Amino acid sequence: MCSPIEHRPSKNILGLRWIICSLLFFSVGINYVDRNAISILKIPLSHELGWTLSDYGHVIASFQLAYAFGYLLGGRFMDVIGVWVGFPLIVLVWSLASAAHGLCAFIPVDSKIGINLGAWSFTVPGTVLGFIAARVGLGLAEGGNFPAAIKIVAEWFPIKERALATGLFNAGTNIGAIFCLTSLPYLYKWLSWPTIFYLTGVLGILWVVAWVILYKPPEHHPWITLQELNYVLSGRSSQDPKPAQVSWLSLLKYRPVWAAIITGCLAGPVWNIYQFFLPDFLKRQFDVSLEQNGWLNGLFYLIASFGGVWAGWLAGQLMKRNYSLNAARKLTLLTCALAVTPLFLAPLAPSPLFATIICGIAGSAHQGWSANTYTFISDTMPRSVVGAIVGLSGFTAYFSGAIMSEAIPLVVERTSSYFPVFLWGSMMYLVSLGILHILVPHIELQKLNDQ
Repeated sequence: MCSPIEHRPSKNILGLRWIICSLLFFSVGINYVDRNAISILKIPLSHELGWTLSDYGHVIASFQLAYAFGYLLGGRFMDVIGVWVGFPLIVLVWSLASAAHGLCAFIPVDSKIGINLGAWSFTVPGTVLGFIAARVGLGLAEGGNFPAAIKIVAEWFPIKERALATGLFNAGTNIGAIFCLTSLPYLYKWLSWPTIFYLTGVLGILWVVAWVILYKPPEHHPWITLQELNYVLSGRSSQDPKPAQVSWLSLLKYRPVWAAIITGCLAGPVWNIYQFFLPDFLKRQFDVSLEQNGWLNGLFYLIASFGGVWAGWLAGQLMKRNYSLNAARKLTLLTCALAVTPLFLAPLAPSPLFATIICGIAGSAHQGWSANTYTFISDTMPRSVVGAIVGLSGFTAYFSGAIMSEAIPLVVERTSSYFPVFLWGSMMYLVSLGILHILVPHIELQKLNDQ
């Protein structure tokens, strides 16, 4: 541990760590602007570029697949490069990838690319391949955002403040999505879709400039007060676990790891319905305008934003009432699973507002489910391997999400309805909870065999 610097320059900023937290907040906000822009622009893009829903599914699946690998490897990349250089590097890469979506306007709309894989050959619209290339770059880089942010929180915040700091920066996901979905329809009235993608790229580049100006490790930051530096450093202790040198394969010996992977694969992809297909559903089902679609999707994210906080509060209240950890965690998960069950009613709703509220409640329950399944990992496995397990379960969940992004358009095009998709989503949480309970009847901390 570096010792505190005894003499600080006159330019001190009180609470500098919270300014660093605001940088993380804006990074995840921009992250969600860049990834969600395509969902609200899907309607005009499909019209101008002649895309089918399956074409759009290919583009979304490519992002999910790339994000899975970026999520899996992002933490290790930050360990090797360091967040000081590594974090702005990935933000710069994803910003350029986001702007690169706009360059697809230069690809002729009627161009087709032939792909020959031996016995399997097919053609793909050139614009679709262009968007796939941009989405792969976006997904690979964005996958490192969360691992980098967690490392920075550990570097800048004492243990007792880390949960709060994480919750604050993670709120940027919903704020970014709401800003994107409510503002882009109006920007589209004045600007072309390529220009909108260029602007999303500029946001990230501006963030990189702010990072270069504002960020240094606390031990070397010229603006930190001696009092805050001592406070930050004193919060680092031997309690901070060092990653155990275990392989991902060796972790598969433990039942909680399989529970985390399977629940992630089954319930995790349901979020894809909202994130990438809710605008298309509202347009097909209720023929809403682009502006109405944006506001309805913004309402969805507003409702969904309360789920993680609410479910965390519920689990804590149950434990305060002398429920065991096992009972409190599983009752909270059951509550979330039951709240998602009415999701199948969304295609039967009498109005787009009512359908959005149903989806919003389900999305809120998903956020609560996710918060408790992540906590389930730390409930059952040593902290030294939690990061590796989160990376592994996240990878499999996003990989499964890529498959579902390909499957959803096929189902909708063949049935002319989103009902089967919403019905599937409404069941996955109860199925996942049943599997989790079978694999882990009692939630308790496991001991690694080599410890």
